Amino acid sequence: MQPADLHTTVLLQEVIEWLRPAPGGRYLDGTLGMGGHSLALMRAAGEKAELCGLDRDKVALGHAGRRLEEFGDRAHLFHLPFSRFEEALDELGWDEIDGAVLDLGVSSMQLDEADRGFSFIHDGPLDMRMNPDSGRPSAADLVNTLKHGDLARIIRTMGEDPLAGKIASAILKAREKEAITRTLQLAEIVRLAYPPKMRHTARNHPATRTFQGLRMAVNRETEELTYYLKTIVGRLKPGGRVAIISFHSLEDRAVKHAFRDAAKGCTCPPHQLHCTCGGIPEMKVLTKKPQLPSEEERKANPRSRSAKLRVAERLNSDGEEV
Repeated sequence: MQPADLHTTVLLQEVIEWLRPAPGGRYLDGTLGMGGHSLALMRAAGEKAELCGLDRDKVALGHAGRRLEEFGDRAHLFHLPFSRFEEALDELGWDEIDGAVLDLGVSSMQLDEADRGFSFIHDGPLDMRMNPDSGRPSAADLVNTLKHGDLARIIRTMGEDPLAGKIASAILKAREKEAITRTLQLAEIVRLAYPPKMRHTARNHPATRTFQGLRMAVNRETEELTYYLKTIVGRLKPGGRVAIISFHSLEDRAVKHAFRDAAKGCTCPPHQLHCTCGGIPEMKVLTKKPQLPSEEERKANPRSRSAKLRVAERLNSDGEEV
């Protein structure tokens, strides 16, 4: 079985329906992963469509490349994080694109391969870097060096764990005895930081949120998304659409607010009765509420249960629909 067979692409049909791929279109997949969304996009688009696919995970990029071989030189793949998509577009000579998709979830391959350090179920080195060659600090570096306040902030804001302070204290106490270098080692520290009652009644493993927060911090996911949301609008053609799937309320709020602000146009203070800035709306939000996976998809792929899809469309220079 190939790694791509182990990963189920989330909200696949919904993304294709919203992006309306067409012959000759140019599409950006900023988080290529196993290539599921890109494969479906290119097949639906048909003749002469082109793809620009990015991923900072070399292993995933290799698997996706093999899946996309049927499109030959119409599929252009880059070993880059999605925040640097403009570098790839400029290299291709693409000023504008017809559609873009971003899937902010971690792939099953990354979660299930113990050596990647994302899993609190399988023992492995505490890494969590999507690009291990990036030279950036690993999760082990963070848990062994950060001060209590900084560690608690990551677990609280990115992991959204209300016990962040207690967990950070447990980590600092444990690292006084020995360095924290393994995933199960950290998972057990976090588990024991939970009160017994919460530990036994929790729907998910107590370490879920801590691992999530550390992963986001290690890979600078919040900063990556913030920059992408600021720049993607300017590279969409009028009528072009961007679809973003998030699995975390922090990311979903960022997407929601960015789309809302781009659709608003006006940047005047809320209390001001009349607009004086002359701002013109750039986007139309197509999903007033996030689209969620169907019940069938959630049953078939439990990892999809927290996915949320938001879609927006670029308006023309007058702020009108195409």
